[in-house]
Amino acid sequence: MKKRFFLLAFLMFQFIQAQEKLDLNYYLPQNVTYNPNIPKPIDVIGHEVGEWHVSHDKLQFYMKALAKASDRISIENRGETYEGRPILLLTITSAKNQTNIESIRQTHIANTSTNVDTSNQPIVVYQGFSIHGNEPSGANAGLAYAYYLAAAQGAEIEKMLNNMVILMDPAFNPDGIQRFAHWANSNKSKNLNPDGNDREYHETWPNGRTNHYWFDMNRDWLPVQLPESKARINTFHKWLPNILTDHHEMGTNSTFFFQPGEPTRVHPLTPSVNQELTAEIGTYHAKAFDKIGSLYYSEENYDDYYYGKGSTFPDVNGSIGILFEQGSSRGHVQESENGILTFPFTVRNQFTAALSTIEAAYNMRSKILNYQQQFYKNAKSNAAKSKTKAIIFGDNKDASKTWHLAEILSRHKIKFNQLKNDVSLNGKKYKKGASYVVPMNQKNYQLINAMFEKRTTFTDSLFYDISAWTFPLAFNLDYSETTSLSNLGEEVKVLKPLTGSLTGSSNYAYLFEWNEYYSPRALNTILEAGLRAKVGKEPFTVEGKSYDYGTIMVPVQNQRLNKAELQQFMLQIAEENNLKVTAVGTGLTKGIDLGSNEFDPIKKQQVGLLVGNGVTYADAGEIWHLFDQRYNMKITKLDTDYFSRVDLSRYTALIVPSIYGNALDKNSVAKIKDWVKAGGTLIAYRNAAYWLNSNEIMKINFKKDSAIVAKNIPFDKRRDFRGAQVTGGAIFEAKLDRSHPINYGYKNDKLPLFRNTNIYITPDKNSYNNPIQYTSNPLLSGYISEENLAVLKNSVPFKTQGYGKGQVILFTDNTNFRAFWFGTNKLLMNAIYFGKIM
Repeated sequence: MKKRFFLLAFLMFQFIQAQEKLDLNYYLPQNVTYNPNIPKPIDVIGHEVGEWHVSHDKLQFYMKALAKASDRISIENRGETYEGRPILLLTITSAKNQTNIESIRQTHIANTSTNVDTSNQPIVVYQGFSIHGNEPSGANAGLAYAYYLAAAQGAEIEKMLNNMVILMDPAFNPDGIQRFAHWANSNKSKNLNPDGNDREYHETWPNGRTNHYWFDMNRDWLPVQLPESKARINTFHKWLPNILTDHHEMGTNSTFFFQPGEPTRVHPLTPSVNQELTAEIGTYHAKAFDKIGSLYYSEENYDDYYYGKGSTFPDVNGSIGILFEQGSSRGHVQESENGILTFPFTVRNQFTAALSTIEAAYNMRSKILNYQQQFYKNAKSNAAKSKTKAIIFGDNKDASKTWHLAEILSRHKIKFNQLKNDVSLNGKKYKKGASYVVPMNQKNYQLINAMFEKRTTFTDSLFYDISAWTFPLAFNLDYSETTSLSNLGEEVKVLKPLTGSLTGSSNYAYLFEWNEYYSPRALNTILEAGLRAKVGKEPFTVEGKSYDYGTIMVPVQNQRLNKAELQQFMLQIAEENNLKVTAVGTGLTKGIDLGSNEFDPIKKQQVGLLVGNGVTYADAGEIWHLFDQRYNMKITKLDTDYFSRVDLSRYTALIVPSIYGNALDKNSVAKIKDWVKAGGTLIAYRNAAYWLNSNEIMKINFKKDSAIVAKNIPFDKRRDFRGAQVTGGAIFEAKLDRSHPINYGYKNDKLPLFRNTNIYITPDKNSYNNPIQYTSNPLLSGYISEENLAVLKNSVPFKTQGYGKGQVILFTDNTNFRAFWFGTNKLLMNAIYFGKIM
């Protein structure tokens, strides 16, 4: 013990000394001269790289200073984060190339569609840093790396830059980087303390990993729902880089990882040549790390399956994606299994990987350019051979959802057309104006397949992320593959915003159906304006038009607006929310009359959302984002730290996302029970099912499988055996009782649901209490073990029951997954507005 103490003390003394003497030379190659006219990071940000964690404001100041000082660098602002920070991009190449950069870009793009000689063309490398804000060594390494590219002198660097265009994103996640830098710096001691128990290494909830709404942005490369993602995807398709690198961090006791990853976990749409080139690039990383004595590994842990990650998205677009993972100091210095891990050491490793990337790109330039050219040539050939000539998708009662999927296609430069005429295919009706056609014979053929395919067989049963993301299922849209282009209308070159309409004026009532995606936003605006609205619990027909379950009625009489004002208000509601609002002059219908008691009044909602320690921040953030960005609804975030002191009586609904541990104490649980008994609506998700059951708020009969016993499984495969039982993210089919309020606004009696839990609930003995129930053959796309699939069949993902005067509602899975699961967002809105009538 004494020896260990003295060893740690000696190592700590060494590293403190190293920290005091830290300068830029610790990172930079020493056999190079540097232009003295180029400012060093310390000249702008006021401290040496690695001495403090750079904040995003200082990072951007330095990048702008470099661009001003160097004729090798141009800089652009591609937009703003939710917190108003710039989303910067540096384009770095030789001064000669900078004068002709647009021509170089156009030629590079043209090369992907023609068989021209690429031997004299620059290779394009996109390097991005710290998409997770609390994985900061990448962004901090970017300071030294950008300086090196701007200031290094000599024939070698000039030749390299003349044959290369580097697109450098110094901060994939500006908001997260700012949040984490504040934490690490504000908890730094003068005497650096490597004890992992120190507060410096334990961020408060929700930590700096995420963006403003607590999203993991490294899952958004394919859905493209966040402003940072929109900027980088636009850059990607604008340039079609040959290599894209993504600099991350992992656990403190780890070393350094570079791809390729697990060889059996590569998506089948990724060409084998891609992995061969990735491995060859890896030899350059290995050589560089051998030189500085840093430990590393490859072909383990990480996979190349989900195309929504930064290191995998390029692989389905003719590029080569590479993930770097550095063992994290999570602060300035920390004890690890590999000795004292300093922040500067982690920064140096990231810097080394950035340099070895461009060395590989330079030496493999022709090979990689030719690969990209061949990728698109093969895609064109495969598209021509495919029996499927087009995909039609749409929803004849919800043009908004359809439009938003088309918006994603547009961001990915996928061509699509209007539907020529109304058509019925495979029992599904597609309406012109509410449907689109995607021709398969186009450049991004592989990307279309990646977005629309359904896959249920796999060579491996382990996944680093989700195993399915079929977009039309995520949007709950009808879609069909066709063997002809006969339904192809005019190409949509500019996707114009949708608008709604108001038919007529009325002295009686206005009606709109609940099917459109933005109908909850419209209802919220109506109620916020102090107007009365009711919901129809049964279908009816009035003045020749049929209305479905959940139709909203706004009476004209006894409102705070007069007839003319209300008409103008309803016109605005229709136009802003893409609704078809109809004025009716009578309450006499076929079915329930408009004055029937089967029309229930809807109250203005005030919703609370549980956040804080013990709450899954991603789930909470998705709900916050849905309310704030999509539906313009106020939602109050109630932190577990002070929840016991909150007066709940002002809230009509409380949402409890997936929770773990003792997120809520006994007093808080008692408070919630009393509130629900008094009339509140409690909506719970995922692991909160166990919390509801254990606290006797809802009685749940969990469906459990028999114990799975390992047979003939060796010790070193035990993790794989257990991992095969994880349902990491797949899509399943449920049947709907459309008369139940939870399903208002859904036109079909089947619904694709995303599931990433193994929580299974036994259906109620009364069929009307099972409005959403998995079918007997539920798997639509993705992986689930045979054992879990057997339990899932005919189980229920939704349960509701009364509790005093209130209502308790449970979803076993996430209805708002990663902001692109548009198809089930309305389930939460139905729980909010119609919980009282369940």
